Amino acid sequence: MDALLKEMEALPRRPDHIAVIMDGNGRWAQKRGLPRTDGHREGAESVRAVTRMCRRLGVQTLTLYAFSEQNWSRPKDEVDALLSLLLNYLESEREELKRSDIRLVAVGNVGRMPLPVRMAIRAAEAATAGHRSMTLALCLSYGGREEIVEAARKLADRVERGDLRPKQIDEATFEQSLWTASLSGPPDLVIRTSGEQRVSNFLLWQAAYAEYFFSPLDWPDFRDPALADALRAYAQRERRFGGIGRPA
Repeated sequence: MDALLKEMEALPRRPDHIAVIMDGNGRWAQKRGLPRTDGHREGAESVRAVTRMCRRLGVQTLTLYAFSEQNWSRPKDEVDALLSLLLNYLESEREELKRSDIRLVAVGNVGRMPLPVRMAIRAAEAATAGHRSMTLALCLSYGGREEIVEAARKLADRVERGDLRPKQIDEATFEQSLWTASLSGPPDLVIRTSGEQRVSNFLLWQAAYAEYFFSPLDWPDFRDPALADALRAYAQRERRFGGIGRPA
Protein backbone atom coordinates (compact mmCIF):
# COMPACT_ATOMS: atom_id res chain seq x y z
CA MET A 1 0.00 0.00 0.00
CA ASP A 2 2.78 2.44 0.89
CA ALA A 3 4.57 1.72 -2.39
CA LEU A 4 1.35 2.29 -4.34
CA LEU A 5 0.70 5.52 -2.49
CA LYS A 6 4.21 6.79 -3.22
CA GLU A 7 3.77 5.94 -6.90
CA MET A 8 0.50 7.86 -7.03
CA GLU A 9 2.04 10.84 -5.25
CA ALA A 10 4.83 10.90 -7.87
CA LEU A 11 2.46 11.12 -10.86
CA PRO A 12 2.98 14.28 -12.95
CA ARG A 13 -0.64 15.32 -12.44
CA ARG A 14 -3.53 14.16 -10.29
CA PRO A 15 -7.19 15.20 -10.35
CA ASP A 16 -8.44 17.60 -7.70
CA HIS A 17 -12.01 16.37 -8.12
CA ILE A 18 -12.92 12.74 -8.83
CA ALA A 19 -16.49 11.65 -9.52
CA VAL A 20 -17.56 8.01 -9.62
CA ILE A 21 -20.51 6.18 -11.18
CA MET A 22 -20.51 3.15 -8.87
CA ASP A 23 -21.98 0.49 -11.13
CA GLY A 24 -22.12 -3.28 -10.89
CA ASN A 25 -23.13 -4.11 -7.31
CA GLY A 26 -26.04 -6.28 -8.41
CA ARG A 27 -24.04 -8.02 -11.15
CA TRP A 28 -21.21 -8.71 -8.71
CA ALA A 29 -23.67 -10.50 -6.43
CA GLN A 30 -25.45 -12.38 -9.22
CA LYS A 31 -22.14 -13.75 -10.55
CA ARG A 32 -21.62 -15.29 -7.11
CA GLY A 33 -25.15 -16.56 -6.64
CA LEU A 34 -25.79 -14.01 -3.90
CA PRO A 35 -28.69 -11.62 -3.30
CA ARG A 36 -28.26 -8.21 -4.94
CA THR A 37 -28.25 -6.64 -1.49
CA ASP A 38 -24.98 -8.45 -0.73
CA GLY A 39 -23.46 -6.65 -3.69
CA HIS A 40 -24.59 -3.29 -2.36
CA ARG A 41 -23.16 -4.16 1.05
CA GLU A 42 -19.79 -5.09 -0.45
CA GLY A 43 -19.94 -1.95 -2.57
CA ALA A 44 -20.08 0.09 0.63
CA GLU A 45 -16.65 -1.32 1.50
CA SER A 46 -15.33 0.03 -1.79
CA VAL A 47 -16.73 3.44 -0.85
CA ARG A 48 -14.71 3.33 2.36
CA ALA A 49 -11.52 2.18 0.61
CA VAL A 50 -11.69 4.74 -2.20
CA THR A 51 -12.54 7.57 0.20
CA ARG A 52 -9.53 6.76 2.37
CA MET A 53 -7.20 6.54 -0.62
CA CYS A 54 -8.42 9.84 -2.05
CA ARG A 55 -7.98 11.51 1.33
CA ARG A 56 -4.40 10.24 1.61
CA LEU A 57 -3.62 11.49 -1.90
CA GLY A 58 -4.93 14.98 -1.20
CA VAL A 59 -7.92 14.82 -3.55
CA GLN A 60 -10.03 17.89 -2.80
CA THR A 61 -13.45 16.49 -3.74
CA LEU A 62 -14.80 12.96 -4.21
CA THR A 63 -18.32 12.82 -5.64
CA LEU A 64 -20.14 9.48 -5.57
CA TYR A 65 -23.30 8.64 -7.53
CA ALA A 66 -24.89 6.85 -4.59
CA PHE A 67 -28.61 6.83 -5.49
CA SER A 68 -30.06 8.17 -8.73
CA GLU A 69 -33.49 9.66 -9.27
CA GLN A 70 -34.19 6.66 -11.50
CA ASN A 71 -33.25 4.18 -8.74
CA TRP A 72 -36.65 4.80 -7.15
CA SER A 73 -38.13 2.62 -9.91
CA ARG A 74 -36.28 -0.47 -8.68
CA PRO A 75 -38.12 -3.17 -6.68
CA LYS A 76 -39.20 -1.89 -3.28
CA ASP A 77 -37.14 -4.50 -1.41
CA GLU A 78 -33.97 -3.37 -3.17
CA VAL A 79 -34.73 0.32 -2.65
CA ASP A 80 -35.36 -0.32 1.05
CA ALA A 81 -32.07 -2.22 1.31
CA LEU A 82 -30.16 0.58 -0.41
CA LEU A 83 -31.65 3.20 1.90
CA SER A 84 -30.90 1.04 4.94
CA LEU A 85 -27.26 0.71 3.85
CA LEU A 86 -27.08 4.45 3.26
CA LEU A 87 -28.46 5.15 6.71
CA ASN A 88 -25.97 2.74 8.27
CA TYR A 89 -23.10 4.35 6.35
CA LEU A 90 -24.06 7.87 7.41
CA GLU A 91 -24.27 6.85 11.07
CA SER A 92 -21.25 4.54 11.21
CA GLU A 93 -18.81 6.70 9.24
CA ARG A 94 -19.48 10.01 10.94
CA GLU A 95 -16.64 9.65 13.44
CA GLU A 96 -14.14 8.56 10.79
CA LEU A 97 -15.11 11.52 8.62
CA LYS A 98 -14.49 13.78 11.60
CA ARG A 99 -11.12 12.16 12.38
CA SER A 100 -10.08 12.46 8.74
CA ASP A 101 -11.19 16.10 8.47
CA ILE A 102 -13.61 15.22 5.63
CA ARG A 103 -16.66 17.38 4.97
CA LEU A 104 -19.73 15.43 3.87
CA VAL A 105 -22.41 17.01 1.70
CA ALA A 106 -25.50 15.55 0.05
CA VAL A 107 -26.32 16.59 -3.51
CA GLY A 108 -29.65 16.01 -5.24
CA ASN A 109 -33.37 15.95 -4.52
CA VAL A 110 -32.58 15.08 -0.91
CA GLY A 111 -36.09 16.02 0.25
CA ARG A 112 -37.34 12.83 -1.38
CA MET A 113 -35.30 10.69 1.02
CA PRO A 114 -37.09 9.11 4.02
CA LEU A 115 -37.03 11.16 7.21
CA PRO A 116 -34.46 8.99 9.08
CA VAL A 117 -32.06 9.31 6.13
CA ARG A 118 -32.60 13.07 5.91
CA MET A 119 -31.95 13.40 9.64
CA ALA A 120 -28.74 11.36 9.34
CA ILE A 121 -27.63 13.50 6.40
CA ARG A 122 -28.25 16.71 8.35
CA ALA A 123 -26.36 15.32 11.36
CA ALA A 124 -23.36 14.25 9.26
CA GLU A 125 -23.27 17.54 7.37
CA ALA A 126 -23.45 19.53 10.59
CA ALA A 127 -20.79 17.42 12.32
CA THR A 128 -18.33 17.83 9.43
CA ALA A 129 -19.21 21.33 8.18
CA GLY A 130 -15.92 22.87 9.29
CA HIS A 131 -13.67 20.20 7.79
CA ARG A 132 -11.34 21.26 5.01
CA SER A 133 -9.04 18.40 3.99
CA MET A 134 -11.53 16.83 1.55
CA THR A 135 -15.19 17.03 0.56
CA LEU A 136 -17.15 13.81 0.11
CA ALA A 137 -20.28 14.53 -1.91
CA LEU A 138 -22.98 11.86 -2.01
CA CYS A 139 -25.38 12.26 -4.94
CA LEU A 140 -28.73 11.12 -3.56
CA SER A 141 -31.97 11.01 -5.54
CA TYR A 142 -29.83 12.74 -8.13
CA GLY A 143 -30.30 13.17 -11.86
CA GLY A 144 -28.42 15.53 -14.15
CA ARG A 145 -31.43 16.47 -16.27
CA GLU A 146 -33.55 16.99 -13.18
CA GLU A 147 -30.83 19.19 -11.70
CA ILE A 148 -30.68 21.39 -14.82
CA VAL A 149 -34.48 21.74 -14.95
CA GLU A 150 -34.55 22.69 -11.25
CA ALA A 151 -31.81 25.29 -11.80
CA ALA A 152 -33.78 26.77 -14.71
CA ARG A 153 -36.86 27.01 -12.47
CA LYS A 154 -34.89 28.79 -9.75
CA LEU A 155 -33.56 31.34 -12.22
CA ALA A 156 -37.01 31.83 -13.78
CA ASP A 157 -38.43 32.52 -10.30
CA ARG A 158 -35.74 35.14 -9.69
CA VAL A 159 -36.49 36.80 -13.02
CA GLU A 160 -40.22 36.78 -12.28
CA ARG A 161 -39.59 38.42 -8.88
CA GLY A 162 -37.43 41.07 -10.50
CA ASP A 163 -34.28 39.98 -8.65
CA LEU A 164 -32.50 39.06 -11.87
CA ARG A 165 -32.53 40.21 -15.48
CA PRO A 166 -32.31 37.57 -18.24
CA LYS A 167 -29.16 39.23 -19.58
CA GLN A 168 -27.49 38.64 -16.21
CA ILE A 169 -27.76 34.87 -16.55
CA ASP A 170 -24.38 33.44 -17.51
CA GLU A 171 -22.54 30.19 -16.80
CA ALA A 172 -21.46 31.29 -13.33
CA THR A 173 -25.01 32.32 -12.38
CA PHE A 174 -26.39 29.05 -13.68
CA GLU A 175 -23.80 26.99 -11.78
CA GLN A 176 -24.75 28.70 -8.53
CA SER A 177 -28.29 27.42 -9.03
CA LEU A 178 -27.20 23.79 -9.39
CA TRP A 179 -27.34 21.25 -6.57
CA THR A 180 -23.53 21.09 -6.71
CA ALA A 181 -23.03 24.81 -6.01
CA SER A 182 -21.32 24.06 -2.68
CA LEU A 183 -18.57 21.97 -4.32
CA SER A 184 -15.17 23.43 -5.16
CA GLY A 185 -15.41 22.98 -8.93
CA PRO A 186 -16.23 20.55 -11.73
CA PRO A 187 -14.84 17.01 -11.80
CA ASP A 188 -11.48 16.49 -13.48
CA LEU A 189 -11.95 12.73 -13.71
CA VAL A 190 -15.15 10.68 -13.94
CA ILE A 191 -14.78 6.95 -13.29
CA ARG A 192 -17.42 4.41 -14.23
CA THR A 193 -17.17 0.78 -13.18
CA SER A 194 -18.59 -2.53 -14.47
CA GLY A 195 -17.56 -2.04 -18.10
CA GLU A 196 -20.48 0.16 -19.08
CA GLN A 197 -19.58 3.22 -21.16
CA ARG A 198 -22.31 5.80 -20.70
CA VAL A 199 -22.87 8.79 -18.44
CA SER A 200 -26.29 7.75 -17.07
CA ASN A 201 -27.61 11.23 -16.30
CA PHE A 202 -24.65 12.05 -14.03
CA LEU A 203 -23.22 15.57 -13.73
CA LEU A 204 -24.30 16.48 -17.26
CA TRP A 205 -23.38 20.15 -16.84
CA GLN A 206 -20.39 19.78 -14.54
CA ALA A 207 -18.54 17.04 -16.45
CA ALA A 208 -18.52 18.84 -19.82
CA TYR A 209 -14.69 18.79 -19.91
CA ALA A 210 -13.95 15.92 -17.54
CA GLU A 211 -11.72 13.03 -18.48
CA TYR A 212 -13.50 9.66 -18.36
CA PHE A 213 -12.11 6.32 -17.25
CA PHE A 214 -14.16 3.14 -17.73
CA SER A 215 -13.16 0.20 -15.55
CA PRO A 216 -14.22 -3.37 -16.37
CA LEU A 217 -14.45 -4.15 -12.65
CA ASP A 218 -17.75 -4.23 -10.81
CA TRP A 219 -17.83 -1.62 -8.06
CA PRO A 220 -17.35 -4.08 -5.15
CA ASP A 221 -14.01 -5.09 -6.73
CA PHE A 222 -12.87 -1.50 -7.26
CA ARG A 223 -10.30 -0.84 -4.55
CA ASP A 224 -6.89 0.89 -4.33
CA PRO A 225 -5.17 -0.87 -7.29
CA ALA A 226 -8.12 -0.07 -9.58
CA LEU A 227 -8.14 3.56 -8.48
CA ALA A 228 -4.41 3.65 -9.20
CA ASP A 229 -5.10 2.44 -12.76
CA ALA A 230 -7.51 5.32 -13.26
CA LEU A 231 -5.03 7.85 -11.88
CA ARG A 232 -2.24 6.53 -14.10
CA ALA A 233 -4.49 6.91 -17.13
CA TYR A 234 -5.46 10.44 -16.09
CA ALA A 235 -1.81 11.43 -15.67
CA GLN A 236 -1.18 10.52 -19.32
CA ARG A 237 -4.04 12.63 -20.68
CA GLU A 238 -3.58 16.13 -22.10
CA ARG A 239 -6.51 18.31 -21.11
CA ARG A 240 -7.11 20.89 -23.83
CA PHE A 241 -10.54 22.32 -22.88
CA GLY A 242 -11.34 22.95 -26.55
CA GLY A 243 -7.87 24.31 -27.40
CA ILE A 244 -5.18 22.76 -29.56
CA GLY A 245 -2.88 21.64 -26.77
CA ARG A 246 0.88 21.95 -26.57
CA PRO A 247 2.93 22.37 -29.77
CA ALA A 248 4.55 19.17 -31.03
